[in-house]
Amino acid sequence: MVNLRAMFITFEGLDYSGKSTQAKLLHEYLKHKKIKSILLREPGGTKISEKIRNILLDRKHLEMTPLTEFMLFSASRSQLVSQVIKPHLKKGYVVICDRYYDSSTAYQAYGGSLELENVISVNKTATGNLKPNITFFIDISPQKAFSRSGKRGSILDRMEAKNLAFYDRVYRGFKDIANKNKKRFVVINGTHTIEQVQSRILKTVNRKLKI
Repeated sequence: MVNLRAMFITFEGLDYSGKSTQAKLLHEYLKHKKIKSILLREPGGTKISEKIRNILLDRKHLEMTPLTEFMLFSASRSQLVSQVIKPHLKKGYVVICDRYYDSSTAYQAYGGSLELENVISVNKTATGNLKPNITFFIDISPQKAFSRSGKRGSILDRMEAKNLAFYDRVYRGFKDIANKNKKRFVVINGTHTIEQVQSRILKTVNRKLKI
């Protein structure tokens, strides 16, 4: 029998929104509460998916088309869902994933101008139509995200190196997706402090898990 605490939680947002930090903090919190959980990232999470990740983020592949990009993300996601996510949900884990198919919809459909219906269809196929129970969208503007990336001074990967116009489209995409999926999405102001954002996340998770 599946543990009643089995739950699939995803984090979405632009790069430098703080979503990865919040995903890690939630994982640490659940471990402290002795609740079985696993933290994953996309693309990645399996040997095959990590190799695909290296191809996707390599700045040497700037000629990659939006369709090729989307198909690689989908292949990585399919492997992760079948090999890791579904088995852990069956074992009663809380599965936390840093990005999922909403990112493909925002980045490759809205940002890369692929046909939205086709992207949604492939998303369903790649995941076996596995939907998250909760999706936290850490909401910061592209301008704020770019300012954070500049402060870090790190080398941008191929996805991060796309221009502001692209990220404007992606941001509008996330907002549109969240608006169409209000029962699943929790939108949080990403300009708030790490502690404030975490507090909002924990209130939602505690209520859902009845902690």
